[in-house]
Amino acid sequence: MEEQLISKKELLEKTSISYGQLYRWKRKNLIPEEWFIRKSTFTGQETFFPREDILKRISMIQKMKENLSLDEMREMLSPKMMDVSMTADDLIHKGLISRTALDVFSEGGENSVFSSRDLLSLYVLEGLLQSGNVSLAEAKMAAGVLKQHDTEEIKKQMELIVLRKLGVTTCFIAAAADSILFESSVKVVERVDLAKASEELKTTYMQEGHQWM
Repeated sequence: MEEQLISKKELLEKTSISYGQLYRWKRKNLIPEEWFIRKSTFTGQETFFPREDILKRISMIQKMKENLSLDEMREMLSPKMMDVSMTADDLIHKGLISRTALDVFSEGGENSVFSSRDLLSLYVLEGLLQSGNVSLAEAKMAAGVLKQHDTEEIKKQMELIVLRKLGVTTCFIAAAADSILFESSVKVVERVDLAKASEELKTTYMQEGHQWM
């Protein structure tokens, strides 16, 4: 399916932002360079953006700019996982992670403090459990894959994919997963965009008044 685009003119009108704001956010790396798409039109060269992504990003910036500086937002949107640690009690109290997800991730053991690498894995695991599409055993399998993967930096289009075929489940992490083709008997149970999950986690965390560093 061809990606839906929005022109720069329509974007500025729809979001009520100025040309200067748009390019300032670009300079601050709040909007990725690759989202600025130059195309030839009957009036000459125009700039377009991936419609859904840019509208969502600008809405988020507008909501958060009253409470966060541009530098804080840039840190939040960076794919790099910085040094953060939280206790199990903090995660539950803030509503980030459920006790069930913590138990699955820790395999019943006592793990009182979780690193930033753990936090992303836990956040993804929580989403899988909340979806209702995976069993507890499948969630444990996904947790194992997430633990093995170095989530220090999440690359674009990196996904956790959960598959099921004839009742047998497997999962893996893949980059540029849109190019993967599956046979018809394979059911794609869940696909989790890890970069988006990282962004959501940082957004929630920083809305609590913390700095992701």
